[in-house]
Amino acid sequence: MLKPFLYISLCIAFVNSASAQKKYAASDIHSHNDYSRPEAFYHAFNAGAGAIEADVYLRNGRLVVAHDTTAAKQQLSFNKMYLQPFLKEFKARPRPLNLVIDLKEAYAPILAELLKELKPLKSLIKSGNNNKTLSIIITGNRPPPALYNKYPTYITFDDDLQLPHTSEQWKRVAQVSLNFENYSKWQGEGMLPPVDEKVLKSIINAVHASGKRIRFWAAPDNKAGWQKLMELKADILSTDKIDELKELLKKPGN
Repeated sequence: MLKPFLYISLCIAFVNSASAQKKYAASDIHSHNDYSRPEAFYHAFNAGAGAIEADVYLRNGRLVVAHDTTAAKQQLSFNKMYLQPFLKEFKARPRPLNLVIDLKEAYAPILAELLKELKPLKSLIKSGNNNKTLSIIITGNRPPPALYNKYPTYITFDDDLQLPHTSEQWKRVAQVSLNFENYSKWQGEGMLPPVDEKVLKSIINAVHASGKRIRFWAAPDNKAGWQKLMELKADILSTDKIDELKELLKKPGN
């Protein structure tokens, strides 16, 4: 169920939004659960993915990468798996890239440590109007919008449209990410129900009208799902199947 203030904004934006055709490329790929692959970071980076996502916990004073608390016990270092490769590769092969950091526990201690671990990369990170190409985007257990100004401007935030923002707070939002299953139970087989398609279109148009890009997570991670999201003009294609999606994007018409 859409919240009232969101529903009103969606209706307004649906009428006013533009419908320019978008050309999709590997740079529109979001590498979901990137750390789950054998060559974490490098697989997505070498494929040209535009976003790489890592789930992080704080353990023994350092950030570790894991999908859940059990896996966090393995103590896989976020610094070694992502920050050091970023530092190495960006100096040799700079390009636009989003590092999406999913905070899996309380945001305050994790962000405090993250600011420390990001220091070696600060010269590479986009902040304000500088021309850097590495963006840091916080998702998951992020702080409320009222606290965004407590963090450096190079820290930006993912949003789920659940909380109102001031115009200044909205400027700190890098993109919008929503759970596809909140709007449709379609699994990528047969046709997307027309009612679901209308709702998804209105949401995408509203987000575009606000000046932001949109990603759906938990969407069908298959050919039909990707093609429908492109048809609806969702900007970012979240996937665990980078190679398959990249091959699809190479085909004429995509």
